[in-house]
Amino acid sequence: MASAWCRYGVGTVGSKGRAVSTVRWAEAGELRGLADVERAADGLFEQAGIVFPPGTTMIEEVGDPGRVLVEGTPPAGFALLGWVDGNVHLDQLAVRPASMRQGIGGRLVAAVLDHARACGAPSVTLTTFRDVPWNAPWYARHGFDVLPEPEWGPELRALVEHERELGIELAPRVAMRAALTRARP
Repeated sequence: MASAWCRYGVGTVGSKGRAVSTVRWAEAGELRGLADVERAADGLFEQAGIVFPPGTTMIEEVGDPGRVLVEGTPPAGFALLGWVDGNVHLDQLAVRPASMRQGIGGRLVAAVLDHARACGAPSVTLTTFRDVPWNAPWYARHGFDVLPEPEWGPELRALVEHERELGIELAPRVAMRAALTRARP
């Protein structure tokens, strides 16, 4: 599997061919607003005793709309994607707090999984907080399993070390993986 980025169309089609999701690729002009979504979503971690160090958001650091799926216009949430060890990697998932609990995160994750399948990736990986209810337990309900450290590839290992260096490991974290099949069940 090549590690070059691929960008396939996204979207979910319901009965009678009607779209049931507004997940799409971000536009360059939306990145500033997505940074606001990320900061607002990160603020919720204070409830779990996690306060992120000050600095730029992941969206601001990446600055590439070609790696970002969004839900809605204007976007209420986003998924930032990359490649790690030949797998699509979910670098960041954020939903505006006022829009949470409406299925936006689930639709974004479903679009990420569909996109990864279309790219031929064997899995989608991510790193997240183990004990925060809207992190590892939520991802487990969406098809992800904890990936034991002996199964980490070199790029995932380096990514986890980089997160530690940035001061993001403020509570126990885990790597997770959703193994993909060719066709969505």
